[in-house]
Amino acid sequence: MEDDILRLKIEKARELRGRGVDIYPHRWPRTHTAAQAAEMGRALEKDQRTDPVRVAGRLVQIREMGKVSFSHLQDGDARIQIYLKKDILGEAYASFLKDFHVGDFVGVEGPVFKTRTGETTIEVRSLTMLAKALRPLPEKWHGLKDTDLRYRKRHLDLIANQDVRKVFIARSKLITAARGAFDKLGFLEVETPILLPQAGGASARPFETFHRALDRRLFLRIATELHLKRLIIGGFERVYEIGRVFRNEGVDTRHNPEFTMLEAYQAYGDYNKMADLFEKVAEEVCAALGVESVEYRGKPLKLKPPFRRLDLPALWKERCGEDIHAILDGKSLNRAALLSLATKAGIETAQALPSAKLFDRIFDARILPGLHEPAFVMNYPTAVTPLAKCVPGDPSLVERFECFIGSEEVANAYSELNDPLDQRERFEEQARQRAGGNEETELLDADFLEALEVGMPPTGGIGIGVDRLAMVFTGTPSIREVILFPSLKEET
Repeated sequence: MEDDILRLKIEKARELRGRGVDIYPHRWPRTHTAAQAAEMGRALEKDQRTDPVRVAGRLVQIREMGKVSFSHLQDGDARIQIYLKKDILGEAYASFLKDFHVGDFVGVEGPVFKTRTGETTIEVRSLTMLAKALRPLPEKWHGLKDTDLRYRKRHLDLIANQDVRKVFIARSKLITAARGAFDKLGFLEVETPILLPQAGGASARPFETFHRALDRRLFLRIATELHLKRLIIGGFERVYEIGRVFRNEGVDTRHNPEFTMLEAYQAYGDYNKMADLFEKVAEEVCAALGVESVEYRGKPLKLKPPFRRLDLPALWKERCGEDIHAILDGKSLNRAALLSLATKAGIETAQALPSAKLFDRIFDARILPGLHEPAFVMNYPTAVTPLAKCVPGDPSLVERFECFIGSEEVANAYSELNDPLDQRERFEEQARQRAGGNEETELLDADFLEALEVGMPPTGGIGIGVDRLAMVFTGTPSIREVILFPSLKEET
């Protein structure tokens, strides 16, 4: 069906060109957007008309009523009604009915007035074809419901669904607000490499590529952490970066292989300072979006700080019924104790999971359900956090928090480890786990260790998942709804 429409539209385009009509002109200067023209019409009385305006956009509806037609024109801001009359346009009116179709881009010129029903309208005195659409709009002009089609053909989704446009406008405002919060606090925005000889700074499987000129294997970054810390070592005391990171992992409503991360590091800070910093970011985002709460996954969700600060060992005792130290063996995890607890929690395939993943599964099963309202969960096992300082007096725990909103992890922060000897030992422990079959462990980065040996001041660091933050602040429970072009399986 669509192929037939395409063929007919191509024939129409050729016919128009054969008649000397330029259906893709280079330019057509406009004087007003649809929203500006609509604003002009609000103050008009019956029978009043403004001076002529020039408005351009996509035809999204045509209603022919004999010698007059009412249509709607949509641009990037809004939609406005246009009125076409045979007595005014003459031969151009017949051309409109014959040659113009829904989906075409059109430029119109004429005064703004109000109809008898009070709708702001442009009385068309002249019209120009600006771009002939060869393919039809989805489901007439008022909606596109097929989820897979919406993600694969986002341009159609944006044309058909105004609510989708609003989500991505909100996402853009969110990023601008977050950037503004860091800039106000004296942070320097920087850029670090995407292609690396090895991917460090997080526990994840990377994507691999090959650089022909350098004749070497490279990896796409899984985090920006280690390069940003080198800048702290070099004397920049407050730095941040907003950029894409890439993790070769599964795809679901909460994960996409490429996503946007905001990472920031502050000399002489710690994880408590990072919690304060995140609350400032949340305040700026609330103000920018004009929201203090949303509905998320069917439940009301407060977004305005302050947020709760919860101790993970205390939560573990409450939800799992035992001291968290029962699953810890110094700076390592006690696998036998983890397996026993996993069995009690009803976690399947526990034997096949690496210990760190098993810890995450237990956390998700027992603790995560109680984290709908925003909360910082603080003090994690050293064994699952190789880049953070230990809690004073307890080397089995580190000063780390994860921030949860709507039961989504949206931020992760540390009091950064700046002892190069301790850091080397932890990297070596991660290497032993990798040798045991866990591919998602932190790699020993010799260049970073060398930089750390030069000396790094006490530092706080935070990573904020921009996509997850956009999910909760727009009340959108799928990451694919806040990424314009999400990763998808090959279309069959």
